[in-house]
Amino acid sequence: MTQEMNPEAAIAINEYYFEQGWADGLPVIPPTPKRLDAFLATTKRSSNEVLWRMDAVGRECTVELAAINAILAGCRPEYFPVVLAAFEAVVDEGAAIFGAWQSTTGGGPLLIVNGPMRHTLGFNSGGNVLGPGFRANATVGRAIRLIIANVFGLRPHELDQATQGTPGRYTLCIAENEEASPWEPLHVQLGYQPEDTVVSAVHVRSCDFLDNRQTDNPEHLLNDLVDTVHRTGVMVRPQQWAVLILGPEHAHLLARHGWSKRDVQQYVFEHAGHTAAELAAVGKDGIERPIGFVRPATEEERKGWSADEWRPYLRSPDDVLVVVAGANNAGVSTIAQPFSNRRRFPGRAKVEAS
Repeated sequence: MTQEMNPEAAIAINEYYFEQGWADGLPVIPPTPKRLDAFLATTKRSSNEVLWRMDAVGRECTVELAAINAILAGCRPEYFPVVLAAFEAVVDEGAAIFGAWQSTTGGGPLLIVNGPMRHTLGFNSGGNVLGPGFRANATVGRAIRLIIANVFGLRPHELDQATQGTPGRYTLCIAENEEASPWEPLHVQLGYQPEDTVVSAVHVRSCDFLDNRQTDNPEHLLNDLVDTVHRTGVMVRPQQWAVLILGPEHAHLLARHGWSKRDVQQYVFEHAGHTAAELAAVGKDGIERPIGFVRPATEEERKGWSADEWRPYLRSPDDVLVVVAGANNAGVSTIAQPFSNRRRFPGRAKVEAS
């Protein structure tokens, strides 16, 4: 190295940032003026352009504030257009507008990157796609979390009311493994061109692991997926959404037997649900009006009900999002459980060229 480094100075800066509450518990990169200029040079937007105002707290995020937090998160300058698109996708999805960021359920945004910049910027779409080891995935997701905390003040033990939270609140950013998928990519399904780079966003509360590598029967796999999707523990409202992050092996098993992505959505929609008796057994057979949360039904409400009355978990096949990601080396997939308030599923935004 040509420059002498001062580790003690770096430690002191981070200690100061921790004391100010500007970090998430992990070390951060100081946003020097030179580095800030490098980030702002990657976009045509004005530094003082307002990306979104959160009326509930009376605060707004500008391009410059987004850049500062992207630097803190450890992003490289060339990631910044993706950060901007990710933030726009999160707002477009709408969970933030309905209070999900500070909810007791403690979820966070799942970001899905599609298009050619997955490769040029080094986003991981293969093995360990939900895990550590890739700077683009880790820091872009973390940048959104730091914006939420630092710009809007939604910090734990303050405006953030999460009862337990989730590791996804640090970062949860993946890229779709388009090359290993038997179906069209998510962004093309949403109406974009294959050459576009797009970020999609869904506010999720948990990710559930699914291991099924012993069968070649598509119905076996789909029933296993349904069982994970509609578990009663994630039911807050009577009807929810689901995100299927299918490993390539599972996606190809289904495609090999003639199943399209739409067929998968339709099957999950038709089979995800519970009988009234199953919901009563966990105290979720009643609905609180007008809010719509599930609760135990009263004796009066149960009059005339049949124990085997079917209660669907989803409103339509469009409430199931299918993404292919991970390595093609085992029958492993993940089900992400979304928060139930949103205006678009998923939120999405195109990455703008600088």
